[in-house]
Amino acid sequence: MASTVTPTASVTLVAPAHGRAARLRSAASRVALHGLLIALSVVALVPIAWMLSTSLKASGTEYEWPIRWIPDRIVVGNYVKALTIMNFGAYYRNTFTIAILATLGTTLTSAMAGFAFARLRFVGRGPLFILVLSTMMLPEAVTLIPTYIVFRTVHWIDTLFPLIVPSWLGGGAFYIFLVRQFFLTIPHELDEAARIDGAGDFRIFWQILLPLAGPVLAVTAVFTFVDKWTQFLTPLIYLNSDQNRTVALGIALNNGLFNTRLNYLMADTVVMTLPILVLFFVAQRYFMKGIVMTGLTGR
Repeated sequence: MASTVTPTASVTLVAPAHGRAARLRSAASRVALHGLLIALSVVALVPIAWMLSTSLKASGTEYEWPIRWIPDRIVVGNYVKALTIMNFGAYYRNTFTIAILATLGTTLTSAMAGFAFARLRFVGRGPLFILVLSTMMLPEAVTLIPTYIVFRTVHWIDTLFPLIVPSWLGGGAFYIFLVRQFFLTIPHELDEAARIDGAGDFRIFWQILLPLAGPVLAVTAVFTFVDKWTQFLTPLIYLNSDQNRTVALGIALNNGLFNTRLNYLMADTVVMTLPILVLFFVAQRYFMKGIVMTGLTGR
């Protein structure tokens, strides 16, 4: 009897110790991971903190070393001067118009194309989807001149149309792929049940699948808005007159007006960055959910 009791007692004594050690290792790994993430976040926030600090400094103190993160004299008037030196109101209005309309176009048309590739059956669907993805391998410089010739032929140079209309033609291969992968995660039984009730393809897309695609649509909208808001090369090519420029283009081309007044430049940059920060924090929950859920299937 003693020989049968002793092993059981030893196991009972060892198990709690082993469990405590595992919990300690798990807690230590979580602390280390959070510490690493906090350190990386601090590093990423340093440029933003420097930009904000410099925008509030008096002229002549922008290049002080060591860096004075909290200025001795906070000059809020830098923002007023920086925004009135150039036609910032028109730049902001043009950028908002381009970003909002392009975001709507990309989100809607990429959702429609993704729905077609994910849920509809038609001849050549696979090769056509591969062809769409292959456009991602083309450098922008390859299509730059042909696209410019097309827009010049239709007299769209120095208008906002070249920066808006292409977004209403599918939105790009990346977003089509993103939405398609999300739609593949939704059970096809929803489509079949809707067809039994007499719903067509458009009704299935608009009333059933699109409301379920909120996370991936949020990802598409955030990516597109940030891309259009910060875009520089395309506005530089198509927008010639000052009243049609975007914020990024206006700040770059009017930089000579500042005479290296770094505080004014940083003030304009802060104002330019604010909409992106607000958008990300507002849509953060849907954005992260869309990143996690997209691509769960490889069909």
